Amino acid sequence: MIPSGCMHVVFRFSDQPIRIFKSIEDRQGDTFYRGAVAGMRSAYYVKDIALSACTVGASLRPGACEALFGMPADEVSGRHVALEDLCGSEARCLAERLQEMSDLNRRLEVLELFLARRLHGVFSIHPAIAHALSRFSTTSHIGKIVEETGYSHRRFIQLFRQSVGISPRIYTRLLRFQRTLRYGFDQTRGRWIDVALEAGYADQSHFNREFRELTGISPSEYVLNRSEDSHHVPIRGQFRSIQDKVKKA
Repeated sequence: MIPSGCMHVVFRFSDQPIRIFKSIEDRQGDTFYRGAVAGMRSAYYVKDIALSACTVGASLRPGACEALFGMPADEVSGRHVALEDLCGSEARCLAERLQEMSDLNRRLEVLELFLARRLHGVFSIHPAIAHALSRFSTTSHIGKIVEETGYSHRRFIQLFRQSVGISPRIYTRLLRFQRTLRYGFDQTRGRWIDVALEAGYADQSHFNREFRELTGISPSEYVLNRSEDSHHVPIRGQFRSIQDKVKKA
């Protein structure tokens, strides 16, 4: 699972729990039997999909963690947390209700209603962070954006982490990476290096290094193994033996 630049909440409808591993080498992992909240991440993680299962979930925008769960986003960044730990009996009741339903659209409606009811007051993000997120769509000059907000650099980073879950520097890295994924699926744009330069990387080595840091694989390995979803990469070949060892441990 490649970093998407979002938080996520997900429910599983089967006897097969959600199993998450920090990396391919992680042999223990974490297990979630109902719902889980995935914090913002700056690196890949591994999800066990050996058995097919039905899930329903939602992507959460910056600021949603505080609004929905009453906690800063950086407290769950880089990890998964059981929804019951954040919502208690509400999560258990929701899981049971969703389990009883068979219509996917109805499940989505119930999940959306659950999230809407948990909003603490009027959902709003700090104005400085809202401004920064808007500006990051056109520039990655963090210093200039901090000046525009009127806050000190230290205070701005603190506010950004609370709302988004990661630092502005890492967030802009993820935005640039997301651009390469979008461009990479467009066969008319040519070679990876052309894609990388268009996305804002300095050169080929810069692109290759950052791609491997975020995904655990090279761009060429990604092209060979990618699925229809640009953020999902099936584990094949040399990685399969490692996954088998994980399951036996």
